[in-house]
Amino acid sequence: MKSQSKLALVTGASSGIGRATVLTLLRHEYRVYAAARRVDVMRDLEAAGARLLYLDLTDTDSISKAIATLEQEAGPLDVLVNNAGYGAYGALEDVPLDNARRQFEVNLFGLADLTRRVLPAMRERRSGRIINIGSIGGRTWSLFGTWYQATKFALEGFSDCLRNELRPFGIQVVLVRPGSIKTEWAQIAADNLVKVSGSGPYGSMAQNAAAVYRDTEAKQGAEPQVIADAIWRAASVRRPRARYTAPAAARVVIGIRWLLPDSLFDWLWGNFFSIPKIV
Repeated sequence: MKSQSKLALVTGASSGIGRATVLTLLRHEYRVYAAARRVDVMRDLEAAGARLLYLDLTDTDSISKAIATLEQEAGPLDVLVNNAGYGAYGALEDVPLDNARRQFEVNLFGLADLTRRVLPAMRERRSGRIINIGSIGGRTWSLFGTWYQATKFALEGFSDCLRNELRPFGIQVVLVRPGSIKTEWAQIAADNLVKVSGSGPYGSMAQNAAAVYRDTEAKQGAEPQVIADAIWRAASVRRPRARYTAPAAARVVIGIRWLLPDSLFDWLWGNFFSIPKIV
């Protein structure tokens, strides 16, 4: 690692967007720490030049140890990419509240805890960049995504407030909002949806929605590199935008959501999911 290069930490680096981001930042000569629970599957990232960190965002001790290791080995952080997250899909009636709380622990509270621990050094240097990976799900809805969507809506407000809270200290906060991407995410979410709500009163809707998620990812999903490139732009430009949305199809969905009233968007988006009419 080059001592003069900027230092970045990428969470959720074991697959998909996180993995692509680590490799992209390395190509641009960043010093990169790749963090995830599955350290064993990141050995190729280590071979490419990244340092590996075990990180469990639901464990405060794990967060403390990861930050301490990074600061002792490499010094103060320049860029934090908060990418780790997952979707626990299922009907509200079917998802245990403990599962919902864990969704918030990973997607919001763990993210916030990690962020607050890197801020003192950034404030002292009056520089730094926090890049939060949200979703177009922070502006739209998806069938049976109640809890996941709630975390992403929360991250929108979190990022807006934090951006202005830190602006006087020279720290920039950016939100990157992916649309459909070819990663493990959709398959995991779909499998969980079928497991949780695949039978009972929501059974047919859940089975259909799971098929839509799998099919959309396979046929319309963009490669993770599209988001990694957006993250690179957010990390490298002098004055980043508050939000980057990718791929192009995701920007179209956000635009339609902004233009249409709720009732019309619900009808249009509901047809995509084949929601049955009231009987």
